[in-house]
Amino acid sequence: MIDKYKQAFQEEARELLAELESALLELDQNRADLEVVGRAFRALHTIKGSGAMFGFDDIAGFAHHLETAFDQLRNGELAVTADLIRLALAAGDQIKSMLEEAAGRGEADPGRSSEILRAVRDLTGPVESQAAPAPVATMQSGGVDPKMGEGGGARDWHIHFRPGVDVVINGTNPLLLVGELRGLGELRVAADTAGIPPLGEIEPERCYLAWDMLLTTVAPMEAIRDIFIFVEDTSELTIEPVPAPTAASGAPAISAAKPGIPVTAQGAGSIRVSAEKLDQLVNLVGELVTVQARLSEASARSNDPEMLDVAETVERLTAELRDNSMSIRMLPLRATFERFRRLVHDLGIELNKDVELAIAGADTELDKTVIDQLNDPLVHLIRNSMDHGIEGPEARRAAGKQSRARIQLSAQHSGANVLIRVTDDGRGLDVEAVRVRAIERGLIDATARLSEAEIFSLILTPGFSTAREITDVSGRGVGMDVVRRNVEALHGSIEIASQPGTGLTVTLRLPLTLAIIDGLLVRVGQAHFVLPLANSLECVELTPQDIADAHGNHIANVRGEIIPYIRLSEYFQMETARGEREQIMVVETDYGRYGFVVDQVLGDHQTVIKNLGKAYRNVQVVSGATILGNGAVALIVDPHRLVQNVIQTVSQDRHSQNKYSHYSKGKQNICYAK
Repeated sequence: MIDKYKQAFQEEARELLAELESALLELDQNRADLEVVGRAFRALHTIKGSGAMFGFDDIAGFAHHLETAFDQLRNGELAVTADLIRLALAAGDQIKSMLEEAAGRGEADPGRSSEILRAVRDLTGPVESQAAPAPVATMQSGGVDPKMGEGGGARDWHIHFRPGVDVVINGTNPLLLVGELRGLGELRVAADTAGIPPLGEIEPERCYLAWDMLLTTVAPMEAIRDIFIFVEDTSELTIEPVPAPTAASGAPAISAAKPGIPVTAQGAGSIRVSAEKLDQLVNLVGELVTVQARLSEASARSNDPEMLDVAETVERLTAELRDNSMSIRMLPLRATFERFRRLVHDLGIELNKDVELAIAGADTELDKTVIDQLNDPLVHLIRNSMDHGIEGPEARRAAGKQSRARIQLSAQHSGANVLIRVTDDGRGLDVEAVRVRAIERGLIDATARLSEAEIFSLILTPGFSTAREITDVSGRGVGMDVVRRNVEALHGSIEIASQPGTGLTVTLRLPLTLAIIDGLLVRVGQAHFVLPLANSLECVELTPQDIADAHGNHIANVRGEIIPYIRLSEYFQMETARGEREQIMVVETDYGRYGFVVDQVLGDHQTVIKNLGKAYRNVQVVSGATILGNGAVALIVDPHRLVQNVIQTVSQDRHSQNKYSHYSKGKQNICYAK
């Protein structure tokens, strides 16, 4: 049980450290913002308090020293400086190391802790160690003199605190919280015993007491509430200022059983579940979807009205369960994006560049399994922007730009995908430099004629770099290759756009989820394929007359719009007889509307995505497979990657006698099978 709550503390502490880091970086941009100082203080205070409760005394003691510095910031006794920000960031890193050591994943350097604490003491002066709280009786007075401000600004606060009955089981000692209140000033306490049940009904591990307290202090309400921040969600808590006494009324008194108005309702509004349990739930739902498909197929064959009704009900409930379980795995990108403020801050110091990170669309949600694999690609993209793309302050001023550069990290939904963009306002890509470097490395022929987009895609080649010097940040040509491999592993794609002297934008197109999608089941010969429903627009018939009117070209007139199409049987080299009537499934891709010719469109299909395995990891046009109700396997086609593959094949071999032809329609290149 103790190990369980220690793990819960470690997870909570990592979130608090992320909040601390975010507050520090924001404070570095606006050093007069006391609200941000309060955010940092509350994060440290919670780490200290909860660390002491769960036996992480080294972390609690370390955080206590840093908390003192931020308490002095709140009181105006210290000023925010670059050295203080740097020191606080280093302290946060050290607490992370201590957490990793406690989890058995490394060792924290005690010498580094001592070095940081010496620097903190140089700023704040000696820090008194915290005394253990005295036992709380029915009524007692604190022995600590009230902290009187200028002109004696102390005031009285009435505090009613009724912890949840499971507070002790959850690892919290309420008396420690009362003891922390004593550190704020003079405290008088009355225990409320009205909630204690008859002796035979008492459970020793539960807490039935409440406390009414009168605190005299100059501390603000936020400082009092901070003490209860770890248990507030599961407790009744009221903090009310006591009106100044009149001559007739005398000193304020505390009621032994004031019920108080709870800050929050009893019970937590959310629970923490391990990612492993969540993955197990989604896997079970995936299996249920497959079984439901078998049930629907069997009921359709039986033509039994009662069985059909049951199958429809199971299908509806399965769809609701699928949507709910998938929504649980969807997380906003904010925490992932905010993590990169530290990277930009540290690289700016290392490279002597003034860069701000702007974030947009941070509330966009993405599957947790996708988010977990986003870190490395985004790190490399930001490092490349900082090192190669963004100029130094003098060069920026000479180019008529502001000395402070800007990187924007943004996200937005696009159908069944999320678009994540990294944009900088640096020098952009030099098309000719990329082309020359590619020729030097033998990637392309000197006579090759490539579009700008094709040239930009060369920087994704393993080992490719235009940098002539290798630095500590980049220059080895590894970063963009890592981006490409990680994005492809997520069945995503990369687009690069640039204007010389203006900046560069790299767009990652990623699927919302890698678990279950809504698909459209189609048949080609005896094989089955699934097209993502979010990309599918409509289905039209392809008749022999349509083929004759196109004079052998693979194009179709869909209500006045010329749509190029690709025969899936030809693309996948399937030996199937062409039927008298075929169907074109029109889909939306980044290259416009395209048609996929199939023999039959069978209808909607809830698709559980299964990996093809390592042997097929380089197959890009297929994003996975699924098991149909009859046990057959259907491949899940990635329309965007399939069209992209056709275009690249054509552009690399335009003059060869293959089955593809190429023509230009306005500014858009369109490829179609011939």
